[in-house]
Amino acid sequence: MALELAELRRSVDVGNATTQGQLALLVQRTDQTDRKIDDHETRIDQLERKAWIATGAGSVLGTIGGYLASYFLGR
Repeated sequence: MALELAELRRSVDVGNATTQGQLALLVQRTDQTDRKIDDHETRIDQLERKAWIATGAGSVLGTIGGYLASYFLGR
């Protein structure tokens, strides 16, 4: 009976160690995924900022172009 309990205890210990190892791996992967998501959010924010700058520059250049066209064609 004692031998069977010892084997059962070892089996539980091995299972517990395996489960803890798998859990540690999942935590590590979650941390990596969180870092990737943060990096992607930063990159998206930068792209959106550049798109707004390009849109604003296009508006300004279009306005200036329209003014110059009306000025030179209106003479």
